[in-house]
Amino acid sequence: MLLSVSCQQKPETTKLPAINRLEKLYSNHLELAYQYLDSIDLAAENINNKKYYIQSRAHFKKSEPILSYTEKENFKSLNAPNLLKIQEEDPTDIKIHQPIGYQVIEETLFTEPIDSLVLTRAIKVTSGRLKLIKNNNHLKLKNYHVLWLIRDELVRIATTGLSNFDSPVLGQSLKESAYAFQTLKEILSIYKENFKDLKLYENWQKELELTITTLDADFDSFDRFGFIKNRTKNQIALWNHTVTDWQVEFPFEIALSNHFDLLFSEDMFNLSYFADYKSDTTHLKQKVKLGKELFNDKTLSLSNQMSCATCHDKKLAFTDKKKVFNKHQKRNTPTLTYAGLQQAFFHDSRAGSLEGQIVGVVTNHNEFDSDLDILVEKVKQNKAYVKAFDSLYLKKVTDANIRHAIASYVRTLNKFNSKFDNNVNDLENTLSPSEKKGFNLFMGKAACATCHFPPLFNGTVPPNFSESEMEIIGVPKTNKNLDLDDDLGRYELFKTEQRKGMFKTPTVRNIALTAPYMHNGVYNNLEQVLDFYNQGGGAGLGFDVPHQTLPFDELNLSEQEIKDIIAFMKTLTDVPEENKNY
Repeated sequence: MLLSVSCQQKPETTKLPAINRLEKLYSNHLELAYQYLDSIDLAAENINNKKYYIQSRAHFKKSEPILSYTEKENFKSLNAPNLLKIQEEDPTDIKIHQPIGYQVIEETLFTEPIDSLVLTRAIKVTSGRLKLIKNNNHLKLKNYHVLWLIRDELVRIATTGLSNFDSPVLGQSLKESAYAFQTLKEILSIYKENFKDLKLYENWQKELELTITTLDADFDSFDRFGFIKNRTKNQIALWNHTVTDWQVEFPFEIALSNHFDLLFSEDMFNLSYFADYKSDTTHLKQKVKLGKELFNDKTLSLSNQMSCATCHDKKLAFTDKKKVFNKHQKRNTPTLTYAGLQQAFFHDSRAGSLEGQIVGVVTNHNEFDSDLDILVEKVKQNKAYVKAFDSLYLKKVTDANIRHAIASYVRTLNKFNSKFDNNVNDLENTLSPSEKKGFNLFMGKAACATCHFPPLFNGTVPPNFSESEMEIIGVPKTNKNLDLDDDLGRYELFKTEQRKGMFKTPTVRNIALTAPYMHNGVYNNLEQVLDFYNQGGGAGLGFDVPHQTLPFDELNLSEQEIKDIIAFMKTLTDVPEENKNY
């Protein structure tokens, strides 16, 4: 039964159009994935059950480049962490779904004692979803779609595949990434006729063969820095050449720019994707300039004593170096660097855009203590502002336009010019062995990158960048680590029990400038932060955190490994524009 389909192309199928051959390749992997799942027999306690799972997972990962592009939501469910899926629309419409997918199966099947009820359900639902996708597999992909899915997979592997993001128990991520690269190799082979430059096609095949060989390595000792600097950089260069060679014109951009050369660069992102005003990109430089003036203007607050810059100091990576800004606040001031490349704002993710976040600041009693109508009137009192809005916005001075201008400025605070960026992009060669090792630990053994995804090093999930993750980690009330903090985070919005203590995953970029740390500013230095994680978070410290999303296990990092990780994180400090020397 398991061998009823084959991923080998039969001679007659090579005569089919490329899209049909691609569809057949995809269907074969999906079918093998659910056939192996269906072969798991819990009643018989079959000694081959674990082997069947591993085989199923292998074909799932081989389908990943196509599945993740054509079935984004299904892929996310099938590959999601073993955590409850919670949908919160309003307090009267909260939906909580049990997780399905491979991570649930993996964690349950390879953990003793096996919870057969959970495992049976997960296998049944996962297999059923794969069958549904396979039975409705009618790919309608143009050349630009094929290029997009190839690019997305290159970015996905470099940012999440090199960590154990989706293989938390078996640690198979490097091997599974090789499976995905094998499929990319086959896809390019299917579309070989598209290549006008056959040398380019040959270079692709050589690069992917080398990549697959490179991934045959030990997880802990694997050189992720070298992989991204060399393999990923070369793959993106080949992709760009292929766009030209195939003479593809993209109809639009989503989060990723259609033309970027480096994974760690400003050019990687389409900033308008992250804006409320998706189409308002006219006069953007002038709007950014106006937004900067508004950002620094204290007269916009009711008291005329507070601007955005009051709490967000440029010299401190737009933080304030305080545990909390004043006695009326209970949460630490987050950095605004790279904030424009997120999909959720405030520590509890209650705002869905920068423009929406500004409303919260304006109306907060302890901040601007105002409202949007007053904000508009204050701006209208400034003749220079009125003239600028009249020339830049069709609707002149409105609260939406004011917020858009400020947000446009904040969306420029993504420099990607840190020591790490310059080294991984081959602009300089100054990283110490400790700093390189720290990055590899961050991505590997320490599991930091399973929540802080590069290149942003926050919770915005690549390659689609359509959601920003939140976590429950059990932060203590004081740095003595004696009691759990009483700030319940996301729970306060909808009173969802399973979200007590949940907060948005922040960026670790510029972390050397943004102490103190955590949502409550509880830790004064990075050594304390790493010690907290090394012990397994709040649950590891002995706190009652029933829904902790951070693994409870100790990381078993040595003192030197902690020093290396901190050394790496300090390389993520942006270089002020006036200090750039390249």
